[in-house]
Amino acid sequence: MGKVITVASGKGGTGKTTTVAAISSCLAALGYKTLCIDFDTGLKNLDLSLCMTDFAVTDYMDIVSGHIPLMDACNASPSISNLYFLAAPTVYDPNKLDPAMLIPMFDEIRQNFDYCLVDSPSGIDTGFRLAHTSADMSIIVTTGEQPAMRDAQHIAVSVRDMGIRDLRLLVNRVMPGKLRIIHTTIDDVIDNIGVRLLGIVPEDSSVFFSLHDSVPLILYRKRRAAYDFLDAARRIAGENVPLRQR
Repeated sequence: MGKVITVASGKGGTGKTTTVAAISSCLAALGYKTLCIDFDTGLKNLDLSLCMTDFAVTDYMDIVSGHIPLMDACNASPSISNLYFLAAPTVYDPNKLDPAMLIPMFDEIRQNFDYCLVDSPSGIDTGFRLAHTSADMSIIVTTGEQPAMRDAQHIAVSVRDMGIRDLRLLVNRVMPGKLRIIHTTIDDVIDNIGVRLLGIVPEDSSVFFSLHDSVPLILYRKRRAAYDFLDAARRIAGENVPLRQR
C-alpha cells in the first residue's frame, strides 16, 4: 500500500515546489513508483520543476469527475523512470469541491504507486486543506528567515489539527554564513517549529540553472543540493541516513 505525502509551506519562496519535484525524482530514481500531484491551482509551477510542461495535459479533476481513469491521466516522465505527474486543473474553485470526493482517487493512488507527493498551495486556506485530505505525512518546508519560521509554526498546528501526526521538517535554501550573522542555528529553527527534521538543503545555484536548462535537478551536472534531497528521499523510504557535515 502506497503512502501519500503532502508538502506545505507557510509562505512563497521557501522552495516547496522544488522540494516536491526533487524528492519525487529521487524516490523514483531509487526504484519507487512515484506520482506528483500539483494542488497549487493558483500558481501551477510543478510541471516546470519536473521539466514536464509539455505533458501537463490532464489534471486530477479528470479523475475525480470520472472522465479519465487514474493510470490514463497520469503522465510518465520522459527522463526519469518510475516518475509520474498529474497537473492542477486550469479552471477550478476549491471552495466548491467536497474533500470526500478526493478520497477514492487517493485510495486508488495508494494501490498503484509506492509514493504520492502532493504540492500544496502556500499558506492556510481551502486549497491547503484539500491537499491534506488523505495525507499520511506532511513535510513542512521552511528557511531560516523569521517570517518563514513563524508561518511554518502555523502550518504545523493546522496539520496536527487535521489529525495528521507524521510531520517532518525540511530546512531549505540554507546559507550558513547568514545564519551565523543573525546568531541562528538549524537547531533554533527546529526548536521554533517543533517538528522532526527530515533534511537540510543548502542554497544552490544548480536549482536555478537546472530549471532554466529544463533538466531535472538530480540529472544536472552541478547538484550539491540534489544529494541532500536524495538523503531526504532515502529517509522517507526508511533508511537511516546521517546528516552531511557542513
